[in-house]
Amino acid sequence: MQPDYQNVAGVLLFLAGVIALMGIITGEIFYPVGYSTAHSEISDLGSTRPPGALIYQPSATIFNTTMILTGILIITGAYFTYRSGWEGWSSLLLGLLGVGILGVGIFPGNVAIIHPLFAMFTFIIGGIAAVLSVRGLSGPYRYLSVILGAVTLFSLLLMGILIPVLGDGGTERFVAYPLLFWLTGLGAYFLGCACTQKQAPHPE
Repeated sequence: MQPDYQNVAGVLLFLAGVIALMGIITGEIFYPVGYSTAHSEISDLGSTRPPGALIYQPSATIFNTTMILTGILIITGAYFTYRSGWEGWSSLLLGLLGVGILGVGIFPGNVAIIHPLFAMFTFIIGGIAAVLSVRGLSGPYRYLSVILGAVTLFSLLLMGILIPVLGDGGTERFVAYPLLFWLTGLGAYFLGCACTQKQAPHPE
């Protein structure tokens, strides 16, 4: 694979994971009293669902901007993973994850039908992307990717069982957060691969 493209992809994906998580945390900090990680959905930071949708600033701007930026970073990062020589389907699925997150930011929770579709698309395609990325990975991280993707997909599949225990917000976080951890780890993986290739001795 091409180490220069790997470096760019690694930086973009690492930043995407970190920025998304920190953006969510920052939005929660500025949200009015009453927001709960157990019972409030992540997207409530941008806007609650209709009817009677509630939008609180600056949390809404922080969250929506974060999702848009994260989506752009992932889409661009996916392009560079492909240019680096990474497995094509994995790059495509990664790019589609970016499209989903971008849509979540462009269409907040008060946009009925469209927002839920983008959110569900993000969770499903993200879980699949993490699991199937095993084809383009080596070493321990290939197994961690499968585990993180499986946590997302099983949490999504078992929502009916988990919600009474973890709450709506808690269950959604078991779906969403593994994807952010996977993105950050994937970025670190590409940075490590690029570093290893550049340090490898060249034959005389």
